[in-house]
Amino acid sequence: MTNPARDRFEEIDRATLVRCKAGDPIAFRAFVVRYERAVFALLSRVLGRGAHVEDLAQETFLRAYRAFPSFDVDAPSRPSAWLLTIATRLALDARKRKRVEPFDADAIDTATPEIETARRALGRAIEAAAAELPDDQRAAFVLAEFHGASIAEIAAALDVPEATAKTRLFRAREKMRARLQKEKEERDG
Repeated sequence: MTNPARDRFEEIDRATLVRCKAGDPIAFRAFVVRYERAVFALLSRVLGRGAHVEDLAQETFLRAYRAFPSFDVDAPSRPSAWLLTIATRLALDARKRKRVEPFDADAIDTATPEIETARRALGRAIEAAAAELPDDQRAAFVLAEFHGASIAEIAAALDVPEATAKTRLFRAREKMRARLQKEKEERDG
């Protein structure tokens, strides 16, 4: 089964990874440019938007830069999975240290009133449902649904066995489904 989030994402080339491993600042800049949107998206989805996301994104890339000398460019895992693992662990640590306020979906500008109203309502419902998930389930859900991570990659990011990652993702999806169904029933009357 193919994953659309994973299929549309192109990894950085091996030559650039080799140069990053050797400490080439230009290659690392290309690495940052290639993956910064994915890192910001993951952190925002796990923590909500705010200045803390920029700080954690910088910390993610700093840790990646420091870890590049030991990075295996020929490993079967994707470079994005390695980087998103770093970001996930930083995000989960940040949530443990301090409660982060969720993103306010009402702050989005609207273009066409009917479509944007429905989109914002759905976004608020998804945000509320995701906010109710335990941190580990939320991270598994975000990695799978928004970043196309495999069960093995989720397990690595959360530092748990694959069976545990699969269970966390299953439970997150079930809780999201139940919460969104309840929201729909309340809305429909």
